[in-house]
Amino acid sequence: MADSSTPLLQVSDMAVDFRTLEGPVHAVEGVDLEISAGETVAIVGESGSGKSTTAMAVIGLLPGNGRVVRGSIRLDGEELVGAPESTLRRIRGGSIGLVPQDPMSNLNPVSKIGTQVAETLLAHGLATSKDVDAKVVETLAAAGLPDAAERAKQYPHEFSGGMRQRALIAIGLACNPRLLIADEPTSALDVTVQKTILDQLGRMTGELGTSVLLITHDLGLAAERAARVVVMHRGRIVEQGPARQILEDPQQPYTQALVKAAPSVAAVRLRPEDYRATPPPAAVATPAASASAAPAETAARRDNIVEIENLTKLYKIRGRKDDFAAVSDVSLAIPRGETVAIVGESGSGKTTTARMLLKVIEPTSGTIRFEGQDVAGLKGAQLREFRQRVQPIFQDPYSSLNPMFTIERIIAEPLEFYKRGTAKDRAGRVRKLLDDVALPQTMLRRYPSELSGGQRQRVAIARALALNPELIVCDEPVSALDVLVQDQILTLLRDLQGEYGLSYLFISHDLAVVRLISDYVCVMKDGALAEAASSEEIFTNPRDPYTRRLLSSIPGNELDIAS
Repeated sequence: MADSSTPLLQVSDMAVDFRTLEGPVHAVEGVDLEISAGETVAIVGESGSGKSTTAMAVIGLLPGNGRVVRGSIRLDGEELVGAPESTLRRIRGGSIGLVPQDPMSNLNPVSKIGTQVAETLLAHGLATSKDVDAKVVETLAAAGLPDAAERAKQYPHEFSGGMRQRALIAIGLACNPRLLIADEPTSALDVTVQKTILDQLGRMTGELGTSVLLITHDLGLAAERAARVVVMHRGRIVEQGPARQILEDPQQPYTQALVKAAPSVAAVRLRPEDYRATPPPAAVATPAASASAAPAETAARRDNIVEIENLTKLYKIRGRKDDFAAVSDVSLAIPRGETVAIVGESGSGKTTTARMLLKVIEPTSGTIRFEGQDVAGLKGAQLREFRQRVQPIFQDPYSSLNPMFTIERIIAEPLEFYKRGTAKDRAGRVRKLLDDVALPQTMLRRYPSELSGGQRQRVAIARALALNPELIVCDEPVSALDVLVQDQILTLLRDLQGEYGLSYLFISHDLAVVRLISDYVCVMKDGALAEAASSEEIFTNPRDPYTRRLLSSIPGNELDIAS
């Protein structure tokens, strides 16, 4: 054990290489990092910056083709680089805990949650076969899982995303480690669940005196939760220092770009005067409010491209007498050339509403009118025309593109399906679309696997634009992307809207992103519309308690950063 003045973790001049068929890839180069006892340090950067590789090198869990080729990693003065596997096994879990990013791929789907926690406790001698069940319940309860004894008997698929993340936190902290590595622990969660998880993690680490190495791409979250921030870019540390100092006065151009692009930071820095003038929120009002609307407001509503009234979707649930209302009596409108966002937590009904608008699923009751025409009655040629005028952009650019098709064929597919123009016309249209989404022509012969996440999403946008639609339904289009790429895609969507007069229905659980792109916001809760108004009204004067709770959960919301 080192003396009290020695940092708990000390990484010096560390370099990590990966062996590939093309030769070594220098993933991390010259990293210097220190974490004191009880301190939380965040590493931020985009995908491929080396932040997760740095964390995995510390805990000795690099892939088989990766190794630390230079430098030192010391935990309480004990050298870990070159240490035997027996030493690393003792360190893992016992001294260094890990909360990985994706709970579905890091929890065994065929093993009960309690069994997986018990394995950790037994492996480190913190429980015996006699008292392990009680210890498991105690550990899960400490991680904030309600009814821990019952939850221990369930499988991962029976848990929500937030509950699975709590289970991973329970496993990571089961052995009271001195250092916890949390690798994007909340990236796939709603803002309210994210805040709950991070609060719980903060309480547990505070009580245990555990140091935390937080890996994230969100600067706002990092500044809110960490004492110090380390910024990585292309395998190197470009800047590090106190969190508030990094956020308020970034010195390096890359850090400045991260701060500028981070929605969670930008959202709290925007002011009402930053918004362009928009019509009254009657355009997205409920029928009750619309009934007494002034003539001017009624005239404004006549240019709605979509009008939805009393939309309801019921599902029969096995074992339940009553139907489940996924969407209940929702009314809203989308003005032409504007962006209406539907926000809410998972299960609030926003994606179901979008699917009914796309005519992928049929409503139980209610009316959807597109250009004044009832969508429910569309058949044959009318339905074909509707599907060309309304196009979707999906959440995951990895699964929404056919991996067997070239980029050229992916973008041309809708044109071929609807027999638009000659082969030469279609080829020209595809090239024009690549220009529109700022992709080089060299992409035409590539496959999705050869593109980054942001490039894939640009291809998805180009495909959606192929048929010159008037309305695009964007279902979480940037939630899987880093903040810099996210910022590029949001800017692209705004530019395309201005150029082509597009209307957007933007589905998201991220209010920070919604504030940056939307003209109107509809807040959904438990299938119903909780509040609907202009973006300015929602973000500066929210009326519903649920909306206020969502806003207070935005990472970085409590930071008072000067403009």
